[in-house]
Amino acid sequence: MTDTAPVDDWDTDYDIFDPGYVTDPAPVWEELRSQCPIAHSERWGGSYLPTKYDDVQALAKMVPELSSRDILVTSSPPEVIEELRADPDFEKYGTNAAPISEDPPIHGWTRRLLLPHFSPQAVEAHRQYTQELADRLIDEFIDAGKVDGAGQYAQQIPPRVIAHLLGIDESRVDEFTHWVRCILELGLAKPELRIEYRKVIRKFFHEVVEEKRANPDDGFVSSLLAGTDDHGNPIDPMMVVGMLNLQLIAGIDTTWSSIGSALWHFGTHPADRERMVAEPDLWPSAIEELLRFYAPVTMGRRATEDVKVRGVTIPKGSKVLMNFPGANRDPEMFEHPDDVILDRPHNRHIAFGAGIHRCAGSNLARLEMDIALRTWFERIGDFEVSEPDEVTWAGGQVRGPRYLPIRFPSTG
Repeated sequence: MTDTAPVDDWDTDYDIFDPGYVTDPAPVWEELRSQCPIAHSERWGGSYLPTKYDDVQALAKMVPELSSRDILVTSSPPEVIEELRADPDFEKYGTNAAPISEDPPIHGWTRRLLLPHFSPQAVEAHRQYTQELADRLIDEFIDAGKVDGAGQYAQQIPPRVIAHLLGIDESRVDEFTHWVRCILELGLAKPELRIEYRKVIRKFFHEVVEEKRANPDDGFVSSLLAGTDDHGNPIDPMMVVGMLNLQLIAGIDTTWSSIGSALWHFGTHPADRERMVAEPDLWPSAIEELLRFYAPVTMGRRATEDVKVRGVTIPKGSKVLMNFPGANRDPEMFEHPDDVILDRPHNRHIAFGAGIHRCAGSNLARLEMDIALRTWFERIGDFEVSEPDEVTWAGGQVRGPRYLPIRFPSTG
């Protein structure tokens, strides 16, 4: 991430990549809520940042006034847009990751095709694989008494589960991880990486789609290819490419960030860690609370007309950041919002978004978190973050630990 000037006024010049904000954005949200609940900045292409729960909810439901065709939190420079438009498929498919990057009516029927694969019953089909994966990963480091909890555990689970879902060889997961980081993290400061790996991902999934068109089976990809749009027409294979793109982009970095943040929390809050060891029945409510507190995702929207909220006019063409993490810390919605309360009742968090674009894969993400954390606690249990000052975090589109040194009693 390129360095930028320090922030003097968060109301009018916030920087979502400011190092302090990436490490702990909550104090900034608290300050803004009290004096400027919808902030504005010209940095990173310009955007508006709501910080109150009700405002984020309202903005997320403004369709089509706020378009989802531009979901990244930073705007690409004009020369990058020109290069993208040179791609013959850009005007038709854009940066297609349907349904999350589409507005109605395309959003509706593409989401309809996906939802059956992510129902609570459907995701159970991935439980055994995910459990075996978590055990296999822990087997690799449990004798050492130390591990990078982000790189060697949290980041290893979602890419493999997504590969399992798509019927793709999991040996490519390191590539998947790099591609996703270049789109959502490294590419925010280096748009050329975003362009390059957008093409890499699309080429990869185009090959997957063509192989399944030639050799259909009863798997996820073939099911999408057999679908129809809202007029009953066969689905365009390029739309399926975009839908697979979504599984990779939205299903990997988000979930590994949530798992990693949970490990960071328990590794730095021994009382909470000890409570989970003693009360494993708390896991369902604890996971919801960790999702609230460490909500990883901020989405971008583009105003298609002037939008007014809380007396602020957001001009047509402006970028609006769907600040779900900030909304989850609003004291008007949550008592003691800056405390993790593992048995918090009535937890109406919006870590998975709100409105028509609420995360379709939330059931799978919860299953991955549940298995990853329960298995960690059952097999390791006693652990701590060994070098807190060395922990690194990514921010912007998806916030979570990227390096997380953990130590625990060795079994070797």
